[in-house]
Amino acid sequence: MSVRRLAQVQPDSFAFSAETRSLADWWIAKYPEGRQASAVIPILWLVQKQEGWVSEPAIRTIAALLGMPVIRVFEVATFYTMFQLEPVGTKALIQVCGTTPCMLRGAGELMDVCKKKIGDKDHLSADGNFTWQEVECLGACVNAPMAQINDYYYEDLTAETMTQIIDDFAAGKAPKPGSYAGRHTSEPAGGAKTLGDPALYDGSLGEPIKSLPNTPAPEKAQEGAAS
Repeated sequence: MSVRRLAQVQPDSFAFSAETRSLADWWIAKYPEGRQASAVIPILWLVQKQEGWVSEPAIRTIAALLGMPVIRVFEVATFYTMFQLEPVGTKALIQVCGTTPCMLRGAGELMDVCKKKIGDKDHLSADGNFTWQEVECLGACVNAPMAQINDYYYEDLTAETMTQIIDDFAAGKAPKPGSYAGRHTSEPAGGAKTLGDPALYDGSLGEPIKSLPNTPAPEKAQEGAAS
């Protein structure tokens, strides 16, 4: 794992929005007195959803809220790669999976598109709208190559579809997530090849329920209950 450090340029301060603070209090209330530190991960996530990233002043504010040493919150924020430690694009954070299945299916081409249209990975684009990263497996290997963009998965991508997605975000559009090859969920390319017989699902292949010894048949039990 690469070393993760806080951004060199930091804001002067951080403040919870009313909505974020309300949600933070909701998470804190889930834990018994003295265990408020257990809420550190969800509160870091709430801060990131509010600001787009986790700043040093935000870490100090969270530590004060939870009664934790600042270094403990810092440790959590720097350990988990889901927390962004410097500002990211205001329109799209593109996380391209670079693990083996995606790499074999063309992830390198997706990264080439990102570098050409956005710039170097892990840095803001010149216009501040985009950031792209190479990440480890995101668990959508069947639909490789794929990328997580903001909160959603974009799957079965090509250099052409990745280019179009970036252009759409730049234009203020909201490209649809999911497969860009017409795949339904994680079925094989071209559709399901097995388990296609409707009789597997309509109950027609099931055998009648057999009564256990000394147990009335279902229809007898229903008659007894009715009487």
